[in-house]
Amino acid sequence: MITREPTNEMLEEWKSIWEKYKDVLKPNRKNGEEVLSYLQSHYTLTEIYDENALSVISETVKMNGYLSEKLQDGSTTIPRVFYLENAKNGRKFYIPENKDDTDLLGDEITKIFVGVELSSGYYHVEGSTMLWDELSAFQGVDAKDLQNYVITAEYINSLKRFGKLDTVVSE
Repeated sequence: MITREPTNEMLEEWKSIWEKYKDVLKPNRKNGEEVLSYLQSHYTLTEIYDENALSVISETVKMNGYLSEKLQDGSTTIPRVFYLENAKNGRKFYIPENKDDTDLLGDEITKIFVGVELSSGYYHVEGSTMLWDELSAFQGVDAKDLQNYVITAEYINSLKRFGKLDTVVSE
């Protein structure tokens, strides 16, 4: 997950990763329903029905040209938002060694916010770069994503973080 303004060094690293993997990766992107199902089957979630939170997810997709292209022809956004609870498998995101630095988020995280837009597959995470990376590794990339060196490098880095790179490529 990108958490700061990219430097020239970061851009060069991402380009290098993309060059190495772009021709061996195959489109494997899971849709929004699959991302939501993954979250629900692995973690305790509390759904939020706040219109502002739902609107943030919808508007992010609508106002981002890259994301809006992922909407099915004529489909509308279908946002769902949750708190990922500090329970069962979700506890790992709340233990000190897995929590993000407070410098990154500005405060101690007590709840992790997750939004999924079902039509485009877009997901949004606040409070855990680890969860964002896990979802990136799970969701995969589509053919258009594979043309984008930043998205491809983020996907590869997410796979590496969880030791799953060998599930999609043979090095």
